[in-house]
Amino acid sequence: MSYGTVRTAFDARNIVGESIIWSPQEQQLYWVDIVGSAIHRLDPATGQHAAWPTPELPTSIGLCRNGGFIVGLRHRVCMWTPGGTFNTLAIPEPDLPENRLNEGVVAPDGSFWVGTMKDNIATDGSPMDAPDRTGRLYRITSDGTAHVLTDHVFGITNTMVWTDTDAFITADTARNELYKVSYDPKQQLLTDMETLPLSVHNGLPDGSTQDTEGNIYNCRVAGGRQIAILSADLKWVDSIPLPCQSPTSCTFGGPDLSTLYITSARFGMSEAELAESPNEGSVLAVKLKAKGRASHLFG
Repeated sequence: MSYGTVRTAFDARNIVGESIIWSPQEQQLYWVDIVGSAIHRLDPATGQHAAWPTPELPTSIGLCRNGGFIVGLRHRVCMWTPGGTFNTLAIPEPDLPENRLNEGVVAPDGSFWVGTMKDNIATDGSPMDAPDRTGRLYRITSDGTAHVLTDHVFGITNTMVWTDTDAFITADTARNELYKVSYDPKQQLLTDMETLPLSVHNGLPDGSTQDTEGNIYNCRVAGGRQIAILSADLKWVDSIPLPCQSPTSCTFGGPDLSTLYITSARFGMSEAELAESPNEGSVLAVKLKAKGRASHLFG
């Protein structure tokens, strides 16, 4: 796999940068800082940056077909435009207040798929033990209906990729496992979950994206320091070493979708660790020979 030098696109110093997406219309990046309670925007061409505070911890963001964004907050999914209010669309788990939302991605059919997990962030923003596996996957439609997609429970829901062979790739960070799952659109259910036998020894699986050839780029968080690249048939291809311990999410951007942009986290790191690794919490960028796919649009 051919790639250029990894560089710092923006010294964001996010506590938990996540859910980075590229807006082709604006030619700009959007992402969230979960613990920093903010949504960020960056124009890579000019370096112009903006940020908006959120009323709750933001966990994910996606583009909408009619403009604006769909945003996962701590407990609810909202519609939002920059500078506007967060209008509640759905609350997937009203009966589980100790859970929170985590990964969320717009699916090919225009719905929003979002995962939950036991809340691991204390009210003061510090890390909190969350050993229970109580996470589920949901499909949110434009009318605000939340469908449970599987009875399988997760420790930490992460990665949402829909392949050209109609498989769904997802992960449980807590278990260090990636899964290949069949999706029945008529029943709106995930079935036949298969654990992928990958020999990835560094870090744990976090967010992923896909190129036009079907290769999957998986961020390896918690000391992984790399993007693991899997082929369309889900075999190990290569990795991209990174100057940060915890890459969290990635997306293709730029005019030709050939630059991979990567968020990272510094959650729970000491001042000494940050001094030794100043790129933690930055947005990184690397030019690839491969080209990515545009994000799906909600609605």
